[in-house]
Amino acid sequence: MRKLIITLTAIHFFHYSNGQHTRTLTLTQCIDTAIQNNLTILQAEVQSQVNTIQYQQSKLNRLPNLNASVGHGFNQGRSIDPFTNNYVDSRLGYGSYGLNAGMILFNGGVLSNSIAREKYNVQAAEMDWQQAKNNLIIEVILAYLTILSNQDILTQTSNQADLSLQQVYRLEKMNKEGSIPPSQLSDLQGQYAGDQLAVINAKNALEVSRLNLCRLMNISYDAGLSVAAINTDNAKDIYAESADDIFHTALKNYASVRAADFKVLSAQKDISVEKSRRWPTLRLGANLNTNYSSAASTSTLLTSTPMPSSEYVSISGNQYPVIKQSNTYSSSNIPYNRQLSGNLFSSIGLTLSIPVFNNLEQHNRIKLAKLTLRNAESSAKTTRTQLEQLIDEAYINFQTATEKRRTTDNQVQAFQISFTAAEIRFREGVGNSIDYLTAKNNLDRANINLIIARYDMILRTKILDFYQGKLLL
Repeated sequence: MRKLIITLTAIHFFHYSNGQHTRTLTLTQCIDTAIQNNLTILQAEVQSQVNTIQYQQSKLNRLPNLNASVGHGFNQGRSIDPFTNNYVDSRLGYGSYGLNAGMILFNGGVLSNSIAREKYNVQAAEMDWQQAKNNLIIEVILAYLTILSNQDILTQTSNQADLSLQQVYRLEKMNKEGSIPPSQLSDLQGQYAGDQLAVINAKNALEVSRLNLCRLMNISYDAGLSVAAINTDNAKDIYAESADDIFHTALKNYASVRAADFKVLSAQKDISVEKSRRWPTLRLGANLNTNYSSAASTSTLLTSTPMPSSEYVSISGNQYPVIKQSNTYSSSNIPYNRQLSGNLFSSIGLTLSIPVFNNLEQHNRIKLAKLTLRNAESSAKTTRTQLEQLIDEAYINFQTATEKRRTTDNQVQAFQISFTAAEIRFREGVGNSIDYLTAKNNLDRANINLIIARYDMILRTKILDFYQGKLLL
């Protein structure tokens, strides 16, 4: 039994020696780290940026478009000369260049309704992003308070073990002197072993809660991680607002509710977009083009000489030869720049596109948009109902936590008096080990229950604050 006591004492000492080198994080630091590293938060942020870009593009769609085209190629064999539009049978190089611009003058409101829809999508994505951060903050606060609670429980169980160890040492001396029954020593030795098991379990719970906080912060597990303590004595027993007040405040501030409302507005605008597509579309278009051909050439007159031809005319019975001009030309390719400037041609016009029949595609697109709106409205209604239920549950949990704290506080005070009396009697030899251990175990359980009740009450208060959009730190 002495070897067991020495072994358990060594474990107890090892626990304290391991806790000497720690780094302490505040609740704010934990929340900031979690928001910075959490994958869900990053994905929500990216989605918000995607919606912002789509919104910006919907506004830019109102501007004219301008495009340029350049084409070069070679033809071998019989082909059409783009300069003369005549057939040629030779190797031909060609080029074409163009600018075209267009602008929608009217499309039934598709552009304006699309802009409004994308704006609501941006606002919904921002609210989803905020809700993701809020959910993570609550999880971090819970993990943080769990660490503090487990630290206090570990301290409490360690103190309980120390007290049992002192009694074991005292009874060992008395047992050697034969002044107590051996059963009293064995009772205390068994109690000390049980207290040491409680220390081991408390240490394991602390490590698990520390691991959970590291997971939420998306960092590697740090066995030396510690969190700064908070004051648990100033927790309010009465919450200022009622559950109904909290719900009506949450309807204005809760990110999920606002996101659902923006999605409803977006779905409404989507119906307007699809209805607008049934209207004609009027476009203004303009083109400027030119081309080049390697076969394009020009002729220059060099000389012009009168020459008799084989043709004759009769005058008074006499035949006279017809004199014709014989011209000599020189041929040369037209320069590239001259072709580009000389071949310019442009056009401008209006195009009216009237939807007549498209297999009822647009009709069905409108029906699908209405179904999307119906789904969004149902989702928004369900979000409000679930929010009200969650707030009612949170308020009931707060009231229960308040009652538990008040009850366990009174219980600790009562058991402390009983234990003090039992300890005095036991030390004086007028009480037995059973009465002492019963009083001690009652006090130990009450102290641990009080620790749990205090942190649970703080958590329940934070949750009620969370639904009102209050600062959770």
